[in-house]
Amino acid sequence: MAVAAKKTEPMSAEQTAEMLAIAKQADSVELKLTVPDTDQRSAVAALNMDPLEAQVRQVFFFDTPDLALNEQGVVVRGRRIQGRAHDSVVKLRPVVPNQLPAKVRKSPNLTTEVDAMPGGFVCSAALKSEVDPALIRLVVAGQRPLRKVFSKEQRAFFAEQAPDADLDSLSVLGPITLLKLKMSPKELGRRLVAEAWFYPDGSRILELSTKCTPAEAFQVAAEAKAFLAARGIDLSGEQQTKTRTALEFFSKELAGTTP
Repeated sequence: MAVAAKKTEPMSAEQTAEMLAIAKQADSVELKLTVPDTDQRSAVAALNMDPLEAQVRQVFFFDTPDLALNEQGVVVRGRRIQGRAHDSVVKLRPVVPNQLPAKVRKSPNLTTEVDAMPGGFVCSAALKSEVDPALIRLVVAGQRPLRKVFSKEQRAFFAEQAPDADLDSLSVLGPITLLKLKMSPKELGRRLVAEAWFYPDGSRILELSTKCTPAEAFQVAAEAKAFLAARGIDLSGEQQTKTRTALEFFSKELAGTTP
């Protein structure tokens, strides 16, 4: 007997009001939708995605084996990007942007963003830095200390958010290989991004997203919903988070409990 796919309930009026209040303080809003595994092939065809036009990326997360940082709302990441500068990020979520320390809030390297998806939202603050193209591979191979991937500003931010953690002692969780494809459908009139994350166990997550200003969020959400629905893409499927899925997979791998 087939098991019915889980459906995601839309945000309540209270959640929507809270999201709008937070979004007014953020730099941008990213509207996201993960496509159920059973619908991914049809979604690729409906949106005419060409994988040969996608950019290859490789993501490494750094945390304790039991994901203590993630439980505190801290995400530490290094990213290798085909044809572009590599980068690192220290991210905090959830946050209320106006409650961040003034020094951090004013940094040109800080981005605050609301991720909105069917059923919920979260606001994050990400402090980014470019990384030497050779450095991340050396670090994950144990040939350089992890702190070298992060700027002085990022290390200070990390120390404030996770004072009991030692950056150099964190475990490597990864890599995850992904394809990122940018599209500009004429019918939508704005950029749509598809990311396919490939996990070592053969599973994958396909996420569709588009960014906008906080003031545009409602209109863009309505337009994107209509555009995707017209192409037969399920807007009510169970939502998955790419980062959480990756962290849990590699945490189990470190513990020796993966299948």
